[in-house]
Amino acid sequence: MSKLTLKQADTIIDAALKEGRSRSLLPLAIAVLDAGGNMIACKREDGAGIMRIDVASGKAWGSLGLGFGTREMAKRAATNPAFITTLAVASEGRVLPSPGGCLILDHDGDVIGAVGISGDVGDNDELCALAGITAAGFTGTGGDPASAA
Repeated sequence: MSKLTLKQADTIIDAALKEGRSRSLLPLAIAVLDAGGNMIACKREDGAGIMRIDVASGKAWGSLGLGFGTREMAKRAATNPAFITTLAVASEGRVLPSPGGCLILDHDGDVIGAVGISGDVGDNDELCALAGITAAGFTGTGGDPASAA
């Protein structure tokens, strides 16, 4: 399994921000975590709300903790809200079931980290996350890892 480097995390963030600007999205905050849930890098665009880094980090952390992206988590929250409430309590509020949290898979399909984005609607956050992951040469997934794009 490879390790996610600061340089790769910076590439993910910068490409995700570029995608957001090309689409004229609301100001974004982006957090990139390693496979152990440790923050490697984060950025918050001018104008992004003060909680956006926390939300972005929670999306990434939740993806790592459950082993799938937050799009899948949001689907499960809709059908089983008690389970997500339990997860939120167990994780001390660090699990956020909204699209925009994506796993980062290396060339062997191993999870090497996650990216979380907050600022626009979840679908747009996820789109930017996947663009950043692809720009760094990795595969990302917002749902089940078996469905990695």
